[in-house]
Amino acid sequence: MRRKEKRLLQFAGLLIAALLFLPNVGLWSLYRDRVFDNSPDTMDRPGGIPPIQLNQMRKVAQVGLDGVRRTDWHDYEAMRRDAARFGNGEQGKPFPLTETDQVDQAYRENGFNIYVSDRISLNRSLPDIRHENCKQKLYAEKLPNTSIIIPFHNEGWSSLLRTVHSVLNRSPPQLIAEVILVDDFSDKEHLKVPLEEYMKRMPKVHILRTKKREGLIRTRLLGAAAAKGEVITFLDSHCEANVNWLPPLLDRIAQNRKTIVCPMIDVIDHDNFGYDTQAGDAMRGAFDWEMYYKRIPIPPELQRDDPSQPFESPVMAGGLFAVDRKWFWELGGYDTGLEIWGGEQYEISFKVWMCGGRMEDIPCSRVGHIYRKYVPYKVPGGISLAKNLKRVAEVWMDEYAEYVYQRRPEYRHLSARNMAERRRS
Repeated sequence: MRRKEKRLLQFAGLLIAALLFLPNVGLWSLYRDRVFDNSPDTMDRPGGIPPIQLNQMRKVAQVGLDGVRRTDWHDYEAMRRDAARFGNGEQGKPFPLTETDQVDQAYRENGFNIYVSDRISLNRSLPDIRHENCKQKLYAEKLPNTSIIIPFHNEGWSSLLRTVHSVLNRSPPQLIAEVILVDDFSDKEHLKVPLEEYMKRMPKVHILRTKKREGLIRTRLLGAAAAKGEVITFLDSHCEANVNWLPPLLDRIAQNRKTIVCPMIDVIDHDNFGYDTQAGDAMRGAFDWEMYYKRIPIPPELQRDDPSQPFESPVMAGGLFAVDRKWFWELGGYDTGLEIWGGEQYEISFKVWMCGGRMEDIPCSRVGHIYRKYVPYKVPGGISLAKNLKRVAEVWMDEYAEYVYQRRPEYRHLSARNMAERRRS
């Protein structure tokens, strides 16, 4: 009898142990996956980040055949915060406009709807619309730092600040030497003391001011002359930098300092501030014989199997690009005889190609830009664009300038302002 009771007790003990232990085998496995292995199958995926990117949160690094150590530069914590944001304009969605939002006054001073801009967060989130391959790319662990130069003239408060916030929010801090805001003789009160007071909270941001209206070209030169970074990155004053936009640019310059690189320029709608790609997305810059800038498809023989790879472009759009600071000055910078804006993108492009450099567009770098409904300010001294294009054609295109005059005969009689001196220099 005692033997039977003993066996029953042993069986009961084993049964209780099994009931207590076996379920916890699964619990322990789950805990181990979460804490030790960080298994993507059991972790929450912030912002829909795919499993392979969660693994890269460990900052993986690889040494390539060229001996360069490369790493993942994504800021996954910032991406997670952005993915959780909601509200008007968040995730780059259009602002829900009403008829009263579309008043003329909202456009008159800026060329875009500042009423809507003022109602969207300065730190708003954007959609990550890069090619999937971009999300897996590694870039050199040691990259040059850069001075971000942002010229402005009577820019709207929220559009200017959103540009600065997006750059600081989505750039590795160690890669930003400084952000230089260059005020081209603005007369709006919000761009004076209020702007200086606001920027005191951002120690990397400096403000320079011209003493008279200089125009975009000479204002950029002022910022470039003050820059201390190894690379100069020019942006317009109504932009929004997207996810991991900076390392792909700096990586190409690190490989070849004579490469000027441009991000893909996405469109921020001037009415509702919706964020989207340009029509056709990745296309090369070009111009016709009337000197109008155009975007043309990449020829089949130059297309890559991987659309995320950089590709060469004859000329840049002009507003957004990065260049090695010393190389920029070796090229002579911009021609100071060019007035206000226009034609400078051709001039710098011609010089790069003729002086042994390269010009590339970088699909894995994306920056949104507001294309104004119209230019909201007057150009001092009359129309500058035609004069600038004539100057560029005569200085850099030699006998081909005649083709321009055949299409635009009015250019022939414009003042060229010391063409011969410029050619000899």
